[in-house]
Amino acid sequence: MVDADEIIDEVVGDEEMGEATGLDPTEAVDADDEPTGLEDIEPDVPERTTFLDYLRSPIIQLVVGQGAEQTTLSAHQALLTKSPWFAAQVDVFSKTTTTPRTIDLANDDLQATSSVLEYLYKSDYYPRMTGTQSMEYDTTVPQPDNDGIGLLRHARVYSLAQRFGLPALASMAHRKITLTQSTARGEIAYARFVYTETSPDDITIRKPVAHFWATRSHVLRHEAEAEFKRMCLEFPQFGYDVLSLVLDQQEKRSARAEAQSTAPASGRKRQRVSGIVP
Repeated sequence: MVDADEIIDEVVGDEEMGEATGLDPTEAVDADDEPTGLEDIEPDVPERTTFLDYLRSPIIQLVVGQGAEQTTLSAHQALLTKSPWFAAQVDVFSKTTTTPRTIDLANDDLQATSSVLEYLYKSDYYPRMTGTQSMEYDTTVPQPDNDGIGLLRHARVYSLAQRFGLPALASMAHRKITLTQSTARGEIAYARFVYTETSPDDITIRKPVAHFWATRSHVLRHEAEAEFKRMCLEFPQFGYDVLSLVLDQQEKRSARAEAQSTAPASGRKRQRVSGIVP
């Protein structure tokens, strides 16, 4: 039989030990709650956005074109907001519940806008890239392409990508421009679009256009002289850019010719001709 005095002595002893150590003897120490020292070095894993998350986002209506040509396209908000320009438009919707979720693109090209949406969903647009230096054959472009349809298609995508803040798409469209075949008249149509729709500071797309015509004077004389003349009169900056490159090339040729004419003579002696007649 257990003595009551012994039980009391044990309880009092446990309490005194708890006071000495600062621990509550009634609380058990859980080893899992103790710090391991690894809390600060464990990486934070970012939350992954899945394609399903994009599809669950609200639908935005894009009204493209005007009059009889007006068309309404639909796109998921989470994909559209990859573009800073579209993100700013969508931000208006979050501030008011009365505004319809519609974005007006009355002055934009339907085909180019569709290509932008295709890129946002698929990371490419038709005709798709098949390598770093090749792309699909575009069956919708006539051959020969005297109207520059293929070049203008990618140029319009480039212009929209610049406006919507999608530099990767702009780079892709520019790459497709360099891979597109055309004719002299098609190139003039493309040059007219570039000098009408792009910023004078955008040398990425403007300089290659001027360089193309500066290095192809034989094409101008035989295939598109009249169109080239009209282009220069309509866009003096285009004529100036081409002339500047032509003059630069002429200066380089002159400098090379001058360097060759002033080069020091060879140190080898000229062969002496004997005066003896056989």
